[in-house]
Amino acid sequence: MIKVEWLYWLVGLVFIVMAVQMAADRTNPKRWTSAAFWGLLGLTFPYGTGVATVAPGTAAWRVPAEPLGVAVLVLIVLAGFNFLGKGVPVTTGVEQREASAVRLGSKIFIPALTIPFVAIVCASLLDESGLFETGKATLLGLGLGCVVALVVGMLVTGEKKLSVPIHSGRSMLEAMGSALLLPQLLAVLGSIFALAGVGTQVGEIVNDVLPENSKYLAVIAYCLGMFLFTVIVGNAFAAFPVMTAAIGWPVLIEQMNGNAPAILAIGMLAGFCGTLCTPMAANFNIVPATLLELKDQYGPIKAQIPTALALLVCCTVIMAFFAF
Repeated sequence: MIKVEWLYWLVGLVFIVMAVQMAADRTNPKRWTSAAFWGLLGLTFPYGTGVATVAPGTAAWRVPAEPLGVAVLVLIVLAGFNFLGKGVPVTTGVEQREASAVRLGSKIFIPALTIPFVAIVCASLLDESGLFETGKATLLGLGLGCVVALVVGMLVTGEKKLSVPIHSGRSMLEAMGSALLLPQLLAVLGSIFALAGVGTQVGEIVNDVLPENSKYLAVIAYCLGMFLFTVIVGNAFAAFPVMTAAIGWPVLIEQMNGNAPAILAIGMLAGFCGTLCTPMAANFNIVPATLLELKDQYGPIKAQIPTALALLVCCTVIMAFFAF
């Protein structure tokens, strides 16, 4: 059985290999601290397995979690005080890239399309096969799809050296910086809010303000709350447990007998509308502008706002009329 932890170990190994590359890159003025950041992040993956897993026969023993917490604090210091840098990427010239683009044409999209294809096949056909850890077929399919896409990409481009895509990946990693971790951090923040009872407090406030049995106002409050909370924290996964605990589940589902799958799915989509409108979602909105060297780093957000608002209205209407 292929376990999801193996995928996490592979991700950690990739970070460690790239950290070694960064340490050897003399063009990076902050090579040692950059290598420390990504190398330490890579080590947290296998160590985290030890924290979460109880050793057989010793139910009371596990790897202590305190070093992992210290590692997270060190990562915050390295990123927060701008100790991450980037070197000069090793790449081909403009003429070579133009010639390669003409030669490959639309074939360049094959590796990218391989990832969702493999993930869908694993999730739909291999979930009950016993090959993958129970309930993890989709996630493992995504990881397997990335590995297959790497092989397919090398075949399509005719590249024979594995070091080339690894160097290219490192350049991308350096360009994105610590923003790469923002979705995970914000998702954890949502869990913290839920455990702290933020959703319960918001729910009490909403119940005091909203008229009793006002379905349409409750729907508007839920969708708009998902949108605004996502704009604030930058991630719909962080907003979801708070707003669902406040309005979605107790009001729309339990009190008004709404269809739970429909309400929760549409509510998450309303949150994604907020993702399109906030610089807090740096990996979606700011990093692409940086990678594409746009003159206006907020250009993607400005272009996405009309679509986001229109989609938010659609989510609210669909939930109000078809989720009950």
